[in-house]
Amino acid sequence: MIHPKYQSVVFAFFMALLMSCLMSLVITVHNIGLVPNILYIWLDAWAFAFVVAFPAVMLVAPVVRKLVVKLIRQA
Repeated sequence: MIHPKYQSVVFAFFMALLMSCLMSLVITVHNIGLVPNILYIWLDAWAFAFVVAFPAVMLVAPVVRKLVVKLIRQA
């Protein structure tokens, strides 16, 4: 198993993986439709999207956490 100190990196990895998967699929189908080679086009788009998404999540997540802390009222 992975050491708990890497929790934020593992979270960012899976968040970027799943979100880039979903968004690249939706955008690819929206832009070109369900063409015969959609799988290959989408996988290429997904690979590119993940390379951008992972560092983006790593950079944005701390800012989002701070924003959420400010917005959530303490009980």
